[in-house]
Amino acid sequence: MLYRLLPAQLLGALSLFLHTINTLFWSIPILVIAIVKLLLPISPITKLCNYLLNFFATSWISINTLINRITKSIDWQVSLPQNLSTKEWYLVIANHKSWVDIFALQQSLNRKIPFLKFFLKQELFWVPVLGISWWALDFPFMKRYSKSYIKKNPHKKGKDFETTQKACEKFKSIPISIMNFAEGTRFTPTKKYRQNSPYENLLKPKTGGIGYVLTLMGNEITQVLDVTINYPDNQDPEQQPSFWDFLCGKIKTVQLTAILREIPPEIKGDYINDPNNRMQVQQWVNHLWVEKDKLLTTKQ
Repeated sequence: MLYRLLPAQLLGALSLFLHTINTLFWSIPILVIAIVKLLLPISPITKLCNYLLNFFATSWISINTLINRITKSIDWQVSLPQNLSTKEWYLVIANHKSWVDIFALQQSLNRKIPFLKFFLKQELFWVPVLGISWWALDFPFMKRYSKSYIKKNPHKKGKDFETTQKACEKFKSIPISIMNFAEGTRFTPTKKYRQNSPYENLLKPKTGGIGYVLTLMGNEITQVLDVTINYPDNQDPEQQPSFWDFLCGKIKTVQLTAILREIPPEIKGDYINDPNNRMQVQQWVNHLWVEKDKLLTTKQ
């Protein structure tokens, strides 16, 4: 394969070129179908467009996976439940170490569960080609405000919930998987120290996104796919593997373990207005994080 013939930097450039061509190719039909859906907001047409968009997106990921196989030698140590389905709705939660996590999730879960939808920072809309493709695929773009900004501009409070609510209404039409990195940012020991995180290998989980989704889609989503990602060859915990490292074939092992968990009835409620429900969701996610931390410790 190519990783045996080319030096790392040249392999990285070739991988980037191939992924770019693949992205440009699939972005065209994705954008065309998204415009049709926008111009003809009729329920049967919208549903057909959503199926086509998910098909194109899944094909995009499949070709990316093929590119990875011919350009890299990675030991994919993936453990998945046997009873996953593309016909069910899932909330997928995972720890966050690197931008490579997204490739790992897409490659490992593609065609096993519905296409993954991420909540993205609003600034990512302006990423060339990808931004408009994410918009076309109904990825929600979130505008985050600091507590000081909200204090000065109280009318902005709740805007993130409004965005989540609009996205979840769209997500009810066909099965999808909603992805959430509960830590909110990539893990480093420095961030862990600043947070005073009680976990050895994780930051404190934030439950706002999880709680909103469970409140708004509790009838559709009955299971959480709890994913733990690790790169055991990484020698510098402060410098997690970069996307360029991935393209250059410098990542030799990816470990991804997924556990399917039923959502306890007691945490389904009104996360937005019920303080008790918010506490129960936080306690449940904290428990998942304790188990995830133990699993990561065994993989070090």
